[in-house]
Amino acid sequence: MPDEERTIPKWVYQDKKPTKDMEYFENLTRCVFQGGLSWTLIADKWPSFKAAFDDFEVAKVAKYGLEDQERLLNDKSIIRNRQKIMATIENAEEFQRIAEQHGSFKKWLEEMDKSNNYSYVSKRLSSVFKRVGPGTAHIFLWSIGEPIEWDESLYSRRPKKLA
Repeated sequence: MPDEERTIPKWVYQDKKPTKDMEYFENLTRCVFQGGLSWTLIADKWPSFKAAFDDFEVAKVAKYGLEDQERLLNDKSIIRNRQKIMATIENAEEFQRIAEQHGSFKKWLEEMDKSNNYSYVSKRLSSVFKRVGPGTAHIFLWSIGEPIEWDESLYSRRPKKLA
């Protein structure tokens, strides 16, 4: 399939940016769960993820306790990776802390230095959020409509062109 026929997934913000912290949080969570798995697998399971994680309402997920953790670990409709589930809960707690200090996640992100192809932002995201390395940070920033450029140092090869 030629490049012009490829479609950008619907969850990627192109001509706009998320308006609510829960939209940023959902995309970050999606990028975390995406790591090492096929995009199709995650896309197929995403409605179940939304239901399992209370539509990614940050305040609700941040309060998840042991019962919620066990519920998620036993939910066959989602990816039952303990580290990614725990990271999602901890990341919700971090989203809340950021919102309390800066007014919102969006404001926090807007305040950062975005020169050098978002180098500082990527490092900051990687240091603040669980299971977010440079590649995940890069994909997350792209998914929320930031004009980040392809970074050869993060990937061993470019995506294959489909025939």
